[in-house]
Amino acid sequence: MTDEFDVIVIGAGPAGENVAGRATRGGLSAAIVEDRLAGGECAYWACVPSKALLRPVGLAGEVQRVPGLSLGPIEVDKVLARRDEAVSHYDDSGQVQWIESANATFVRGRGRLDGPRRVRVTTEGGAERVLTARHAVVLATGSGAAIPPVPGLAEAEPWTSHEVTAVTAVPERLVVIGGGVVACEMAQAMHGLGARQTTVLVRGGTLLGRMEPFVGELVAESFAESGIDVRFHTDVTAVERPEPGGKVTVRLPDGPPLEADEVLVATGRDLTARGLGLDTVGLGDGPVEVDDSMRATGVADGWLYAVGDVNGRALLTHMGKYQARICGDVIVARAKGEPDDLPALRDIADGYGAPQVVFTDPQVATVGLTEAAARRAGYRVRAVEYDLAAVTGAYLLGDGYRGRAKAVVDEDRRVLLGVTFVGPGVGDLLQAATVAVTAEVPLERLWHAVPSFPTVTEIWLRLLETYGL
Repeated sequence: MTDEFDVIVIGAGPAGENVAGRATRGGLSAAIVEDRLAGGECAYWACVPSKALLRPVGLAGEVQRVPGLSLGPIEVDKVLARRDEAVSHYDDSGQVQWIESANATFVRGRGRLDGPRRVRVTTEGGAERVLTARHAVVLATGSGAAIPPVPGLAEAEPWTSHEVTAVTAVPERLVVIGGGVVACEMAQAMHGLGARQTTVLVRGGTLLGRMEPFVGELVAESFAESGIDVRFHTDVTAVERPEPGGKVTVRLPDGPPLEADEVLVATGRDLTARGLGLDTVGLGDGPVEVDDSMRATGVADGWLYAVGDVNGRALLTHMGKYQARICGDVIVARAKGEPDDLPALRDIADGYGAPQVVFTDPQVATVGLTEAAARRAGYRVRAVEYDLAAVTGAYLLGDGYRGRAKAVVDEDRRVLLGVTFVGPGVGDLLQAATVAVTAEVPLERLWHAVPSFPTVTEIWLRLLETYGL
């Protein structure tokens, strides 16, 4: 059976849903193909469940810092029940209804390119259906967890973000391989929910190594105080699990092996796009290179687009959704012969540096370039830092508040290139920083954005004063 649509989207995660929604809003017909749960990684195995698990742990830390308040043990069964509610009990019927309410056609099955403007869909029962696109095919298939080639690791069936966010029983002993966002968030979540022995193995010398150096230092201090064992400059030589579901042995270059109930691999994402049929249109395994309208640069006639992780630009849900909104609107404009080069129809945010929050305790919030990245890019830079705990609003949030802020300034234009905050609840500061960076607000103008007293937003005043305004 062959069906024709204006737009075909492969992947029904947040990015794919946004493309389809913008296309149908613009009057085009759209089909969206998904072989797993509509809503994608973020809704069921990443952003949403991980934050549901982290929220009680972070809140417990806040309560403990406020004199006069006390907190009993976290009721893990209720936390897991809340997580199940947050992921709709892994039932995507609500997401499918949303897709259909947006006048898009949902097609359940595995989609792959089958030549120009053709998508071949294989259903769970093995039947095939061929869809053809009048205007565009959009790849929005996300990415998967990367499993490093450590002897025995893949055979040991380690946890990835899928398994740890879907946990039904917190392991007593957990080994985490990696030092990035997933590793840090899930190590703290599992430890806070009852993992008696949590060990984080990091190949490098810091946690969250792509961010400002003080970020990893402050998070590592918090981990140490809570009893999480972080080991830097540590490789894993082998992993053994003799019995399925049994105990795991993690072998190290030096010292005794680690015995654990589970091992979590959080060493990054696999950006290859094998199985998508890219070879049928002359492309390799991915990521798919795109221009700032999300159109694939290596395909003739300009009908193929890619948004989200599959294009390798920024592996963040909100950035995938941002790209998807641009992509959907661009496709509509091109299909109707309307101008397709308006400012809102090009991705510029990725060039500034994507905003990101790490939901550990303390939180990390960052946007734009780090000082090191700005210098590598050739900017004439001045950076200023300030102790976030010295702001009156932070003091009022409780004893032992610890944090830091940093602003990276382009000295030639006197605008911000990057901002980083570390401290409890600093995620709420990030949007103002994102506006300042992406709008290139001059420092002299920021001086007139008066922060309210006594709130942590006074950190903006302190950073500007430290700079010399």
